[in-house]
Amino acid sequence: MSHIKERTQEKLAKIPVKIEYQEQVLPKPPWLKIRLTGSNKPQQLISQFKDQRLNTVCEEASCPNLNECFSKGTATFMIMGDRCTRRCSFCDVAHGRPDPLDSEEPKRLADTISKMNLKYVVITSVDRDDLRDGGAEHFVKCNQLILEKNPHIKIEWLVPDFRGRWEKALNAFNTTQPFVFNHNLETTKRLYKKARPGSDYQWSLDILNDFKKKHPHISTKSGIMVGLGETDDEVKQCLIDLRQHNVDMVTIGQYLSPSRYHLPVARYVHPDQFEAYKNFGLTLGFKHVASGPMVRSSYHADKQASGEEIL
Repeated sequence: MSHIKERTQEKLAKIPVKIEYQEQVLPKPPWLKIRLTGSNKPQQLISQFKDQRLNTVCEEASCPNLNECFSKGTATFMIMGDRCTRRCSFCDVAHGRPDPLDSEEPKRLADTISKMNLKYVVITSVDRDDLRDGGAEHFVKCNQLILEKNPHIKIEWLVPDFRGRWEKALNAFNTTQPFVFNHNLETTKRLYKKARPGSDYQWSLDILNDFKKKHPHISTKSGIMVGLGETDDEVKQCLIDLRQHNVDMVTIGQYLSPSRYHLPVARYVHPDQFEAYKNFGLTLGFKHVASGPMVRSSYHADKQASGEEIL
């Protein structure tokens, strides 16, 4: 896992520290275990992605499931660079002035996915507030080229909020659409200013609802983290709000602080409570609820989309 430590050090060197160093952290409970494998597949894939100048959110965000997913040959690709124009205090993606868009990235992405022979792929991105459409046309180009090379593949988009640019983005999405449209709510309304400066709770709900109204045949999806200081009642309210905005699927996972310079973990939620969240969500009418300590938005995304149980 040394490559993850190296990436974290690189990112911390690029950005100003905005959160005070955590002198003390909550010890992790026994039920919170990262699955490790003896496979060398993760390092092989990382080398392959670097050769193609492609980024994965798995590596950039220090996802705890990286080893498991890479060992199975799956990844969530992050387009439009590795630097975000936002500074969310929970996120491990580097922040700062991004490079200009790479016009060849969609082709490299399509070629790599074809070589990997994937049947389901998730495409996400950093926030690109510097672009007039927030990067919507780049999503469209990636989607089109991937489908040209892989006509039977299913593509899930995990999009940023396009704040101030949503109308342009929504119009751009008339050209092509994903199999699943995903945008993460991330946390409760009360914690937005603390965790997601520059973002807005209602705005995120609205783009999910707007997309569903325009493309009712496409499943919509969102995800939240717990452990940032929210209450169980606030989690339930998030689920209610998502259903009221026509979201079909939801993921709920434990927040893990990427470093001592990020927001600290306020609590570790017991697996029994995750099961309670799941049951509550199903009563609200979600088609699928993936809820557990290690669940992430794109973790087993193919199974989520098909309604399979995630253990």
